[in-house]
Amino acid sequence: MNKFVGFRRRLLLAALAPLLMIIQPSFADARPQDIRPHNVRPVRVVPPPPRPEVAAMNAWTVGLAGGLLEGAPIRLAAEIARVVDDGDNLHVLPVVTRGATENVNSLLYLRGIDAAIINSDALEEYKSQVPDIQRRIAYVLNLFPSELHIFVRPEIQSLNDLVGKKVNFNTQGTAAAYSGPLIFSRLGLEVEKTFIPHQVALEQMRKGEMAAVVFITSKPVDAFVRGRWEPGFKFLPVPYESKFEDYYLPAALDATDYPNLIKQGERVTTIAVPTALVAFNWPVKSNRFERVARFVDYLFSRIEKLQGPGFDAKWKSINLGATVPGLARFPAAQAWLDRQPHPTQASQ
Repeated sequence: MNKFVGFRRRLLLAALAPLLMIIQPSFADARPQDIRPHNVRPVRVVPPPPRPEVAAMNAWTVGLAGGLLEGAPIRLAAEIARVVDDGDNLHVLPVVTRGATENVNSLLYLRGIDAAIINSDALEEYKSQVPDIQRRIAYVLNLFPSELHIFVRPEIQSLNDLVGKKVNFNTQGTAAAYSGPLIFSRLGLEVEKTFIPHQVALEQMRKGEMAAVVFITSKPVDAFVRGRWEPGFKFLPVPYESKFEDYYLPAALDATDYPNLIKQGERVTTIAVPTALVAFNWPVKSNRFERVARFVDYLFSRIEKLQGPGFDAKWKSINLGATVPGLARFPAAQAWLDRQPHPTQASQ
């Protein structure tokens, strides 16, 4: 009997042992984290100096804010990085961001960003917050225009006919979602704004549930080239007036762009939002200024490579001397142009 009782006790202890180990904290866990002898001073850990190759890599790295992963700006940023890459002498890092309209914010406040691809009218939002915005940012290159397309149903005959009606400006983060309402405000048009994918909005237009869609992108737009539209669907003209001179450029749509929607010989006047490569206006002779200056030199000197096969067709229309409304040129870019024996530009 005693042997049986002893066996039961040993069995109970064996069963409880894991539980006791869980409940009772170990010495390492239970001891205070800041216990040390009073006569011992904390040792300051000094990180070892960076290896020369690490320092060299970081010395000539330029952060370039591109845009949304599915957009044209990030693709152009990646192509720029490919062409100007020179090992430790220059390394451009394209950065995916919330969109070209928000890249001004990245350029002003995000660490490691030296340059960005923006829509020029994005500066409008920062005028009140950053009064000296046009001194803190300078343009490097006018990349390409994004034309305003106001596509409407047959019963809409003029811009004023859109007042009070549903107009779609694509999803938030796109150029249309930012620049579209800004342009409509300047035109004095109060509409019911929606921000849904354009594919959905175009189907709603066919059913009469949406009066218009606003695209702001480089022509031609696939949806209008390949889509089949009933007679009467059209683009509305937008005249270029003084109210647009600060950020926008005059533009036009014609039959070569949209043969199914515009008759031969006709033109639809509109405006365009310049998409520009800009840089933070670092103090001259600072390390960050020297990085961007080298970046500009490499980019301008190798622009012909970007205009060759394997790269976006937009590069073929780049004019290195083109200006950007509302901004001054980055000093190193101006210096490069001044050194050229004659104006440097691509075919128009």
